[in-house]
Amino acid sequence: MDAGERLALQFDVEQFFYHEAALLDDREFRAWLDLVADDMHYWMPIRRTVTRDNLDQEFTKIGGMSYFDDDKDDLVMRVEKLEAGSAWSENPASRTRHFVSNVRILETYRDEIAVEAAFHLYRSRLNGKIDHWIGKRRDRLRRMEQGSQQEIQPGFQIFQRHIFLDQTIIRSTNLSNLF
Repeated sequence: MDAGERLALQFDVEQFFYHEAALLDDREFRAWLDLVADDMHYWMPIRRTVTRDNLDQEFTKIGGMSYFDDDKDDLVMRVEKLEAGSAWSENPASRTRHFVSNVRILETYRDEIAVEAAFHLYRSRLNGKIDHWIGKRRDRLRRMEQGSQQEIQPGFQIFQRHIFLDQTIIRSTNLSNLF
């Protein structure tokens, strides 16, 4: 991949992430699900405070304890619960703002792209409850066919999202939002 192609890919990936963030912040969860591949793995391990000698144990491993270890069906169920109004923790709905930065393309292979990005998820709930989650995501994207030139299509689907929080203690009363 030459420099021009790499810059174009960087731009496309960043625009995809900004589009995704806008969908989540606008509570367009069904449209967000269209960005999620059928073989999705959505995972957030638990972070622990460890000594330098044990940094390999800082995060729980896949298959161990985690905040999320979801597939697409689990995410669909979460969205259906949000839409039905039966999620007490989201009635009234939270106000969120997803910030994505430091986007780095780690690897490309055929139509798949490994990306790492920093995120800050701000949530305001009710009249005074505010939560912040900050960390990094390691996503794997699959390039998808795009529509006509007049249509703006995201161009990717997420088939893996691994979310690593900076904090070890979550003070929020729930994790009902999507990262």
